[in-house]
Amino acid sequence: MSALFEPITLRSLTVRNRAWMAPMCQYSALPDGPDQGAPNDWHLAHYGARATGGAGLILTEATAVGPEGRISPYDLGIWNDHQVDRFRRITGFFKEHGVAAGIQLAHAGRKASTAAPWQGGGPVGGDAHGWQPVAPSPVPFDEGHPVPRELTRDAIAAVVAQFAAAAERALAAGFQVAEVHGAHGYLIGQFLSPHSNRRTDGYGGAFENRIRFALEVVDAVREVWPAELPLFFRISATDWLERGGWTPDDTVRLAKELLVRGVDLMDVSSGGDAPGVRVPTGPGYQVPFAARVKAETELPVAAVGEITEPHQAETILASGQADAVLLARALLRQPSWPLRAAYELGAPAAATVPVQYARAYPRPVR
Repeated sequence: MSALFEPITLRSLTVRNRAWMAPMCQYSALPDGPDQGAPNDWHLAHYGARATGGAGLILTEATAVGPEGRISPYDLGIWNDHQVDRFRRITGFFKEHGVAAGIQLAHAGRKASTAAPWQGGGPVGGDAHGWQPVAPSPVPFDEGHPVPRELTRDAIAAVVAQFAAAAERALAAGFQVAEVHGAHGYLIGQFLSPHSNRRTDGYGGAFENRIRFALEVVDAVREVWPAELPLFFRISATDWLERGGWTPDDTVRLAKELLVRGVDLMDVSSGGDAPGVRVPTGPGYQVPFAARVKAETELPVAAVGEITEPHQAETILASGQADAVLLARALLRQPSWPLRAAYELGAPAAATVPVQYARAYPRPVR
């Protein structure tokens, strides 16, 4: 058995392999009307293809806990019961094909109210379904971006409550894993980093204060999320700034705090809070950050970032650098990447090929 196709159990959930789908926004929901923020046929087809393609766990794209938490007007949300009903079609399909269903709960903060990438990705106003973003401090993300409204303490508490309510809806929608999105410069990451957090109250300044909001969200979600189901946290391990940003040392410290609060896995990415930084990308460039968390804490980790080849993924896992790999663009290019990987790694019996596709594979697979 290859390391990539060894099952993993987190709390009561056993995931059939360690080739997982990372959250990737599709910017394909309706921006207004009764279907605002609800998954549609595109999402069902998109996620369904990766489910039949052999992924062990699929984390749906950043799903906003409230309308103002969307990255764009076209993002998914889970703040009402209609959205819950629409998600059930997707999670039901996952269950039918043996895939663990995960959802990433998110709030974009000052990076909200932007256009889809293929529309330029810049800020949009009310004439394009936009709104004024919020943030820990009234500091724009970049030139040309609006000044966000600084969250009051009462507003912070309201957002924490939104995360908890979204987690309850996610459970009703059939999800088995909830991931709190603390990465890529979105709201939780904005509180974490001194680059974006200029507060002078109990939510800013010292490390213990800057992580307060993240821990409050985790505690609120863990309180309503069943004890038998796992909770993930996605982190940007570094802002890639020489000074004045979030660092790998901070990530390790936070991981230890998350572990004692019932987080079951850290999903380790990087960047996003500071525009224009130079990131030394390349195959597996973020894996060392995950490996360090795994080496210095007891918290399981998933690695992400230019993991594209089966033997590369196998090496990451077999060498103990991570407990799972999260695939992004590789799964956009090839929805059945895990099935291909099983054959390349000599583990075809571990691949769950739909019977409708079995004729395309060189030997029978159970």
